[in-house]
Amino acid sequence: MTDTASRPDAQTSIPDRPSLEGLEEKWDGVWSEQQLYAFDEDTTRDQVFSVDTPPPTASGSLHIGHVFGYSQADMIVRYQRMRGKNCFYPLGWDDNGLPTERRAQNYYGVRCDPSLPYDPGFTPPMEGGSNKSSKAANQVPISRRNFIELCEKLTTMDEKSFEEVFRTLGLSVDWNHSYQTIDAHSRATSQRAFLENLEAGQAYQSEAPTMWDVTYRTAVAQAEQEDRDREGAYHRIGFTRPDGEKVFIETTRPELLPACVALVAHPDDERYQDLFGTTVTSPLFGVEVPVKAHPLAQADKGAGIAMICTFGDSTDVIWWRELELPTRSVVGRDGRFLPEAPWISTAEGQAAYAELAGLTVFSAQKRVVEMVTESGDLVGEPKKISHPVKFYENGDKPLEFVTSRQWYLTNGGRDSSEGGLRDELIARGKELTWHPAYMESRYRNWVEGLAGDWLISRQRFYGVPFPVWYGVGEDGETDYDTVLTPSVDELPIDPTIDVPAGFTEEQRGQAGGFVADPDILDTWATSSLSPQLAGGWNSDPALFEKVYPMDLRPQGHDIIRTWLFSTVVRSHLQQDALPWKHASINGWILDPDRKKMSKSKGNVVTPIGLLQQHGSDGVRYWAGRARQGVDTAFDEGQMKIGRRLAIKILNASKFALGFGEAPADPAGRLAADPSAVTDPLDRALLAQLADVVDQATAANEDMDYARALEAVEPFFWAFCDDYIELVKERAHGNAPAGEAGAASARAALAIALEVLLRLFAPVIVFATEEVWSWWRGGSVHTQPWPESAPLREAAQGQDSALVDSVAQAAIVVRRIKSDAKVSQKTPILAVTVEAPAAALAHLEAAAADLTALGRIERLELVAGAGEEITTRDVELGEPPVKQPRSKA
Repeated sequence: MTDTASRPDAQTSIPDRPSLEGLEEKWDGVWSEQQLYAFDEDTTRDQVFSVDTPPPTASGSLHIGHVFGYSQADMIVRYQRMRGKNCFYPLGWDDNGLPTERRAQNYYGVRCDPSLPYDPGFTPPMEGGSNKSSKAANQVPISRRNFIELCEKLTTMDEKSFEEVFRTLGLSVDWNHSYQTIDAHSRATSQRAFLENLEAGQAYQSEAPTMWDVTYRTAVAQAEQEDRDREGAYHRIGFTRPDGEKVFIETTRPELLPACVALVAHPDDERYQDLFGTTVTSPLFGVEVPVKAHPLAQADKGAGIAMICTFGDSTDVIWWRELELPTRSVVGRDGRFLPEAPWISTAEGQAAYAELAGLTVFSAQKRVVEMVTESGDLVGEPKKISHPVKFYENGDKPLEFVTSRQWYLTNGGRDSSEGGLRDELIARGKELTWHPAYMESRYRNWVEGLAGDWLISRQRFYGVPFPVWYGVGEDGETDYDTVLTPSVDELPIDPTIDVPAGFTEEQRGQAGGFVADPDILDTWATSSLSPQLAGGWNSDPALFEKVYPMDLRPQGHDIIRTWLFSTVVRSHLQQDALPWKHASINGWILDPDRKKMSKSKGNVVTPIGLLQQHGSDGVRYWAGRARQGVDTAFDEGQMKIGRRLAIKILNASKFALGFGEAPADPAGRLAADPSAVTDPLDRALLAQLADVVDQATAANEDMDYARALEAVEPFFWAFCDDYIELVKERAHGNAPAGEAGAASARAALAIALEVLLRLFAPVIVFATEEVWSWWRGGSVHTQPWPESAPLREAAQGQDSALVDSVAQAAIVVRRIKSDAKVSQKTPILAVTVEAPAAALAHLEAAAADLTALGRIERLELVAGAGEEITTRDVELGEPPVKQPRSKA
């Protein structure tokens, strides 16, 4: 270690009263000015540690879960930086998508109407939102372009507040390499990737039944769906056979009776053998439908025979496809019943359907139940049940199946053949190193359970547009088979504004002209390209070559099926490689009721108040104590412990540095000359610290920051509570050991302190930097990670157990006075300490320090019969007289 005098930027003053207050603002300013965490592009790939950091959704505010996960990722990065890596640690903002749209609608009191023209002078009716502005009827309709401009304005505001939180938290992000998922760079990158997928046959269109959110009026992919338990009921309803007899089905969706296209039973069900190949007539609507056999029908469920509707659930879709049945849709994109059902041929059936047209699904169900009750087709009372129903993860109403034209990307969902894409993606999961390892099974289970390809189109407004137009035939009909695309050098484009080559704006929507694809890419279809976005795949090939594949993807376990899987898919298709080498998975934050914290549940905690109350180091400590992949309770008690730890680092450092600069290590590997460390206790401390360094290093090499902290923290508290107290008098020169003993203690204190600061630096970022500035130049965060070898050399083979033996004896000596209820400053005139043979030798080596600690005048050390260290023959002196305080 270079001497402080040769460091022109080193501080030599130690504050009288060290404090955590204001350290976040102070050091963030220094780090920003010095560009301490900036990536050095003059590098080679083997020198780089690159991170694909989660881009948080820029809508609203951050919550404590963000702080939790990002702190843990930062601990990994800071360790790698101290290991000499050139860290590429960017941060993006996930701007587009439904959360941003919803926030803009409520904040400005507007809603998007794509049919309206752009108003360059538009001013929103409000800024800040209200309960009233959240109601659609009170929102002012505006053009798509005006709406997008407001979304962009609002996300810019949110991103500034997010960055302030992350800076306060001490993230060592390189802010020079931030990105947005909606800016021109991201649009061009996403559109280029899509066009390449299209050319390779990996992206395709299909008109098919699609899960649809009726509130947002958009298709929803499988990965965005979740089951929620809902109250329902089985309704036993009769269909009529040609001979007039009834066939009873049981259904939870009676409102879909007009959409029925067949009845189905298991081919081995003896009850329905005579019905297969015949037809029955639906109640109320009088539609004749066939009776089919299919192995997915469950003989033991309900009546054992079910109605196939287009569409009630995913099984209906399978039956519809495999049995080649017609499509009879009754639910529109707005969640209301369509105005007409032309397949109903009877007057009575049309009259019945007319009562449903325009109703919501809920109201239609209620009316159908009333109608079948009145007609006598409902048998018995509905049987109430609770069952899982599919919802969009951000939606409030059950999903419906709607037939629509959508874009899809191959993801193995339809290619389950041996050696096909699904198997290739499973193999990618095995190739990836998971932290913790068991998370690989969650990935594999998701891939194996895929029911179809990835639906990547959304019928929304704020997002990356599909770079596609369609030709319009001479008959004025859109020809979806004539797909017009731009060249890569034209990207990004908006097909609703830009014009395809060879056409003019006047031909938009005209016969022989073109129309734009109105949809946008699913937000995950852009976020899944985060390694390509951050690494400059489309804009900076030289940078991309240095950082890709990335080293680390840190994220939560809840988005393995979405973000992690989709990123693996895109990189597999685009680069034929894994996007990263490691995935570090963090758990959820649970509220006091052990429920996941989420904005939708209203149980989240925002971080600013916690960072102010406990300090960023305290909050980071709480995050650093949590195991990877394990859900963690929100615990301010842990934050308080973290704050006390940070304060203790300041105060212990003040003591250790209070003796002036120790002689420098000639080899430059330690904070002080190791040859000055001559006392057995001091050498034993360094031997013990060497073990801690090895343990922390091994844990951090495995990206296990929690295990590293568990190795370092107990040593530090023992260092403060036992070692410092033991050597305090000797370090001050008030012991028989004289100057050599004092020099040994001071050198050991300096060496241990510097090593501890480096060990804590990835977690306790501000307190360690503050102490480093008192006596060293530069930043602790750019210092080399400590090594155990120099410590072992300084320890000269001393047994590290000596520290534990003397610490145990110190506890026993202190207990004498606490049991006697006297001050620890009370002298002990005489005491006999009994110890096991191994410990006895240790105590003899450190007898002078133990005597000084206990203020012992006569100490006798003897071998004891037991395994514990004990005392006897104690003679206490008089407690010191308290001196009255002067009133001056």
